[in-house]
Amino acid sequence: MSYQMATELLERRGVTLKSIAEIVYILQSKYYQDLTEEECLSSVKSVLGKREVQYTLMTGVALDELAERGMLPQPLQAVMEADESLYGADETLALGITGVYGMIGLTSFGYLDKVKLGVIGTLNDDPGRIHVFLDDLVAGIAAAASARIAHRHEGAKVYPHVTGTT
Repeated sequence: MSYQMATELLERRGVTLKSIAEIVYILQSKYYQDLTEEECLSSVKSVLGKREVQYTLMTGVALDELAERGMLPQPLQAVMEADESLYGADETLALGITGVYGMIGLTSFGYLDKVKLGVIGTLNDDPGRIHVFLDDLVAGIAAAASARIAHRHEGAKVYPHVTGTT
């Protein structure tokens, strides 16, 4: 798999890198007033450049597509068709993406999983397709790209000087 293949896979399923970058911007712009959408897009591209992210994306999308064709064994097929709320393998897979960037990525993913910002909500609510994994994978990519910005921002490297003794 390659970055190009990952991008094409997302686009085939209706997700642009720009739509993920828009989510990243919403998550981080309140903390960094000078943040640009170009920086957010660059961060999304960097996350997608990681081979383990590409493999995770490939796996999740393959499961969604197999479910759309009715090719999964029962009862997994029924679980996927219903997008069963207690099925957590989709979130578990996506958390592998956020783990690279620590707790910021994890908490951002939890937030996105609940509020379903932007294209995440579009995927989740699409009645014509199965996106059990993809909506969470996009949330994972956005959360990781957001956390990456937080980790790289100049303010993250400044520690207040503590005076006195404890």
